[in-house]
Amino acid sequence: MRITSELICQAADQLKGFVGLNRKTGQYIVRFSEDSFGMDVADDGIIPTSEFVWAAGPDQAMTLKRELIQLLLDQNIDDRINITEPLRVYMNRREVPEISAVRSLVQS
Repeated sequence: MRITSELICQAADQLKGFVGLNRKTGQYIVRFSEDSFGMDVADDGIIPTSEFVWAAGPDQAMTLKRELIQLLLDQNIDDRINITEPLRVYMNRREVPEISAVRSLVQS
C-alpha cells in the first residue's frame, strides 16, 4: 500500500483521546475523557489529540508536527490513541518535509 499525504492527514484526524499540559510537571499527558485530567490541567488547555498534532502555519495552512506526534508515541499507548501505519511511516521519513495543509470542517 502506498502511503500518501492524504492518508497521513486522515490518520492524524482519526487520533483518539485528549491531551493536556500538566502544570506541575510541564509534561503533556493523554487521557481518554476530558474529565479525567483533574486539577493539574486547566480546562481550557485540554485539546483533542487529533487537533494537538497540528500547529498553525503560514497563511491558513496548518503543519502536521512530528515533534507533537512523538510526544504521543512516547506515551506507549499507540493502540488506544489509534496511531496507525501512515503516521508511523510519516515519523520514519524524516527526509520528507512536514506536511502542511489547509484544513476545514466538512459537514456530513
